[in-house]
Parts: sequence; structure tokens; C-alpha cells
Amino acid sequence: MNKILIANRGEIALRIMKSAKEMGIKTVAVYSEADRNSPHVKYADEAVLLGPPPSAQSYLLGDKIIEVCKTLGVDGIHPGYGFLSENGEFAQAVEEAGITFIGPKAHSMKVMGDKLSAKEAAKEFGIPLVPGTEGAIEDPKEAIAISREIGFPVLIKASAGGGGKGMRIVEKEEELEEQIHSAISEAKSAFGNGAVFIEKYVSSPRHIEVQVLCDSHGNRVHLFERECSVQRRHQKVIEEAPSAILSDELRAEMGAKAVDVARSCNYLGAGTVEFIMDESHNFYFMEMNTRLQVEHPVTEMITGVDLVKEQIKIARGEALSFKQEDLKIHGHSIEVRVYAENARENFMPDIGKLRVYQRPHGVGVRVDDGFEEGMDIPIYYDPMISKLVTYGKDREEARVRMLRAIEDYKIVGLHTTMEFAKFVMEHPAFISGDFDTHFVNKHFKPEYLEADVAEEGEQVAALISAYLLNQQSNKGINPSEKQAKQNSKWKANRL
Repeated sequence: MNKILIANRGEIALRIMKSAKEMGIKTVAVYSEADRNSPHVKYADEAVLLGPPPSAQSYLLGDKIIEVCKTLGVDGIHPGYGFLSENGEFAQAVEEAGITFIGPKAHSMKVMGDKLSAKEAAKEFGIPLVPGTEGAIEDPKEAIAISREIGFPVLIKASAGGGGKGMRIVEKEEELEEQIHSAISEAKSAFGNGAVFIEKYVSSPRHIEVQVLCDSHGNRVHLFERECSVQRRHQKVIEEAPSAILSDELRAEMGAKAVDVARSCNYLGAGTVEFIMDESHNFYFMEMNTRLQVEHPVTEMITGVDLVKEQIKIARGEALSFKQEDLKIHGHSIEVRVYAENARENFMPDIGKLRVYQRPHGVGVRVDDGFEEGMDIPIYYDPMISKLVTYGKDREEARVRMLRAIEDYKIVGLHTTMEFAKFVMEHPAFISGDFDTHFVNKHFKPEYLEADVAEEGEQVAALISAYLLNQQSNKGINPSEKQAKQNSKWKANRL
């Protein structure tokens, strides 16, 4: 494999390219008009414009991406995550075109891409499942009977897709019929598939996932777990590895079950098996993500394994160079997803120009990003700016290092989730490890961030003044004091 195309954008495309470069593999970037000047485009050996900014006219054009590969003599396609990464039809088309898809086979994607078929496959291997319906359900009377049997509250979930769409928590029987119709409608709109099912709602749940690697020689290993319980709108915001609550025995059991899930669909490559855990530390299979995860860096930090390199090696037909007993946990790692969102406004997405963008540095700090100072955050894609990762000899060192990194990370021009991340890092529930997926609802209110407004305003004013001085000095003129004050006032008002 001498040349690969990364069918993605931004930070994940750049991250994949760096590992490929270390392996002596040439890279091809694809991009939309909105990403013409993105770092991943500049870093690649070759780059090809796909089309206008909307994903449907650029990054989702599977046929065009395959044609680019044929034209440029590309050996393999790495899909990253999102876009076409879990599209079985695209994976099949890539293989049929004589190009290696750096990921699982289409069959595995199909089985695990539908939550009902995934549960059925896992059931045959004795994987613990949350009590609920065997298949899709549309009849409210049947739903009521099943819900009575397993007990309220229950959770309605869409069979296809994710991200919290088509998901409803139902506390009372009289609410069930309306919520089922609502979930079906949302699932049809979001995924083109209105199938929903019902599970017993696990109170105080923790979201714990296990990273697996499987080669074509029958070798399967797990690389321990990641705790992903701090979420907003059912989507992860902060992840860490390992979990603060797992014993060695429970860790080994969950790892073994995760490997069994991979075995159930004859999995190939890197994948993530997601579990939900109740207050008594009983765990249940939720789903399998058949791709690289956003939070994969924390696993890399505690194991020393480059997951992207392993994906490429497996796609080349190589056997894993290590066994389960060779893998050990070293230290602790925490990841903060830095989103262009306003935590004070229910995490509403924000857009704007990165007027100041200064990354944190130092021992145990890693920043995976795809932006540079002066760039605009486009409205067409996920609002994640970067993944801020810290590593320490233990959880406390990683946490304190994250606080320092957040303080050192300077972003001016739009709201980000960093102040929320700082709030989490300093909260007693997070420090103690006593938290669940309801962390935001239980512990966070927007007004809790107001205490830092005055200090932030001063910092922002100083940063903008420095930015203006730099801009004006480059032009050979002195900045206007009035202009600096106006800009400082503008940013303070946005806060």
C-alpha cells in the first residue's frame, strides 16, 4: 500500500495522514470549497476538490471519490469517522473497484449498523442485553404490554443511526403511544428507517466502551475501556481511559465480551463496542461502532498503540504483532472535545473566525485539530474545533494537566465548550468519579459559568489588543485605541 486517500476532512484527516507519513505512505486529500485552505489539504501529497460545501455535494460523493482513486493510482481509502465511514454500500463499492477499504467488511457494517440485528448477533454469543423488545415495534398496545412487563421508565430507540435521534425516555404509560409515534417520525426523517424498539431504561447509567482490534488471521484483542459518560444531548463531550470505577476483574470481563461481539459479526479492523452500566456495575451491550472513534487518542495514550497504523496494517493483510497479554494500561488520559458551541445557551452551535488561536503545549498535552488562526468555522459540518488530550501517571495528574491546558488554550472569535470542560474538571462529582450520563442535568447550569465572566473579559480584551497590534504592525501603522476598545467591548458582549 503506497498511497491512500482519506475520505474525510479536518482534524481526523490530518491525524490519519501523519501516521501514514510515518509509514512511508503517500496521502491524497479530498476537500470541499469551504475547506480549500484547510491544513489537511496543505499537508497531503495530493489534493482534489470534490465540490461545494454541503456534504451531499462533496464528502458524501462516494462514486466521485472512487474515481479520484482510480485516476491517481490510490491503493486504499481510509474513511475516518462520520460521512461514509459506516456506509456498507460504499465499502463494498470500494472493494469492487479493486481498492482496499481501511475498515471492516460491508457485512459487519450491516449487522452492527442496525441496533436490532446487532443485538441479535450479540445474543447468540451470550452478551448481556438490556431487557426489551426482540424486534421493531409499531403497535402501541404491544409496546404498552411489553413496557408493563419490564417496568417503567422505558427507553424508545431508533434501530438505525445514533446521536440521540429517535430516542425517547418514557416515564409513564399514558405518554408511551405519543412518544412512539414521535420517535418513529424522527427516525424516518433522520435515517430513512422508522424502526424503533423498546428497552428498560437504566437509571444513573454510565457509558463505557471497549476498543477492539481484529485481523484477518483470527486474532482479536481489546485495548481496554474508555469512560464516555459526560455528554450533552446524548453526545459525548469528555472521555477518559481507563474508567475510574472498573476493577481489574470487571475490566477483563467487559473486554472479553467486547471481543465476542466482534467475533459475532466476523469483524475486521478497529471497532468500538459500547456498553451501558447501571449503579450495581451490571453492564449491557448497546451497539458497536464500526470505525475509528473520535475519542481514540485516550486509548493510544494509555497503551502506546497507534490505532491508525494498526488499521492500515490489518487492511494490508498483516497479523497483529501483539497478543492480549502484551497489552497493559500505563497511566491515565482525558480528552475534551472543543466544540464551537455556547454552553450558556444550551450548547448552541456558534460560527465565526478564529481571530486568536493558540494551542497549549507541554508534557502530556496533545491537540488533534484541523484549523489555524484566521480560519472560519464553517456551518456545514460538525462544530468540533479540536480534541484536547492530556496524559498523566494517574487520573489526578491527567485532570490537573487538563486544567492547565484549558487555561493555556486561547481561542477568540467565537464561543467554545472549554469553559464547560473546565467546570467539569473542577466539579467534585468528576473528581471523585461519582457521575453518570446525567452529569449535565444534575450538576450544570449556565449561570455557574458567569462567575468567570469578568476575568475572561479581561483576558479576551488583552488577546484582541495583542491581535490588533500584530495586524496593524504588519501593515506598518499604529492601531487605533478606539478600534481596540470597540473590539474588546464587542467580544465582552458576546461572552
